[in-house]
Amino acid sequence: MLSQTKPSPIQPPKTLTLTMDETFPSCISSSDAHVAVLSFPFSSHPTSLLTLVRRLVATAPNVMFSFFNTAKSNGQIFRKIDKGFENLRAYDVDDGIPENYVFTGKQQEEIELFIKVTPWNFKKGLEVAVKERGRKITSVLSDGFLWFSGEMAEEMGVPWLAVSFSEACSLTTHVDTDLIRSTIGVGQKAIAGREDETLDFIPGLSSLPIRDVQEGIIIGDLESAFNRMLHQMGQKMPQATAVVVNDFEELNPPIIKDLKSKFRNCLSVAPFTLNYPPQSDSDTSGCLSWLDKQKPSSVVYISFGTVGGLPLPELEVLAEGLEASGTPFLWSLKDKLKEQLPDSFLNKTRKRGLIVPWVPQLRVLQHTAVGVFMTHCGWNSVLESILNGIPVIGRPIFGDHHLNGRFISDVWKIGIRIDHGVYTKDGVMKGLDLMLCKEEGKKMMEKAQALKELAKRAIEIDGSTSRNFQTLLQMVSTT
Repeated sequence: MLSQTKPSPIQPPKTLTLTMDETFPSCISSSDAHVAVLSFPFSSHPTSLLTLVRRLVATAPNVMFSFFNTAKSNGQIFRKIDKGFENLRAYDVDDGIPENYVFTGKQQEEIELFIKVTPWNFKKGLEVAVKERGRKITSVLSDGFLWFSGEMAEEMGVPWLAVSFSEACSLTTHVDTDLIRSTIGVGQKAIAGREDETLDFIPGLSSLPIRDVQEGIIIGDLESAFNRMLHQMGQKMPQATAVVVNDFEELNPPIIKDLKSKFRNCLSVAPFTLNYPPQSDSDTSGCLSWLDKQKPSSVVYISFGTVGGLPLPELEVLAEGLEASGTPFLWSLKDKLKEQLPDSFLNKTRKRGLIVPWVPQLRVLQHTAVGVFMTHCGWNSVLESILNGIPVIGRPIFGDHHLNGRFISDVWKIGIRIDHGVYTKDGVMKGLDLMLCKEEGKKMMEKAQALKELAKRAIEIDGSTSRNFQTLLQMVSTT
């Protein structure tokens, strides 16, 4: 059941703790587990967390799950609770946006407003859930961004299970932020002329140059609310009962080994944070039936995610390159951006290209007609390409995209990054020709297929992901 009533704004008290005696009446049954799930309500985080929780719900019918998220985000990810998921209930928490608030357009403004009312909004939500459902909280499963969840769990005397939705190498840079800062320095002056030096002092990151480290670790506004949150996350995670990683062990063995030495329990559970295997979503856009008519491994699939996107000049250049290359393409692009493309491009490529506002991405990548994935290198998209053995042409945009792109090209060697980081007509044509026509592209396809086999083994009954998931299941089921 989804609570639609937005709570009144919360005024943070000087202290607010959740103690077993004060918050949980002694008459409440503790015979069964009750997991508090705390979501970071932005980007793909809530959807990924809910996907993982639904897998847990399906295999632990006696465990109660209460999902805490903002009303806006809950409304987007909860359509209905399917039969068999009655033990999962959503609760709205305050989003921190004052009534009649007028946004100024400041970057990350909504996130900063939300951070200002945490953790009190979650604590109030937990109080409501405990009273309504009649069970004390027995564990806290939270998005790792919500580092304070560890303190909440400690106050209640229950385990804290932190979930990281980035790749293992990205998580490592956050956990080792203080080490990186003390070794390299902070700010543009500290790294000037050293951009190609690598983080070889951290296991598994010897191929990662300083230039690809995420903004907010050594450059950028280190004191912004968002970057402080990530820094605190990295500092707090080693205290968690377990850290759940959106990766599979065989993909980054040195990094996983290092994380296991730092965490009490390191549980890699990819792809269980994705709707994998892909659900039979209706082909509302007609893209799958269109792919059925294309030759095997001939189509470039293009998508730059739901957050951010390419600057308009690059979209136009990308269109020029696609037109000149003659390559069949499927492009997931919102209608308002499609309207910005040149009419000449749309007319000339109508017979060999399809532009739609949304696609069932996993099913598209699974299709035999797709030969390469042109992406922003967001981790979910990269993971989906690996699961289906599809090589990548990467154009990183922000965050961990550059780091992921580096691993794609230099570590796993399953793709390339666009020359100089921006699209040019010649760059698009060159990249497509290399990936779809040249021997080098065929070798990258073979490497992508090999990673696909590793992922398949990880999710077999005795695979690493399946074993880690069973450990997580046992942890949330314990009272």
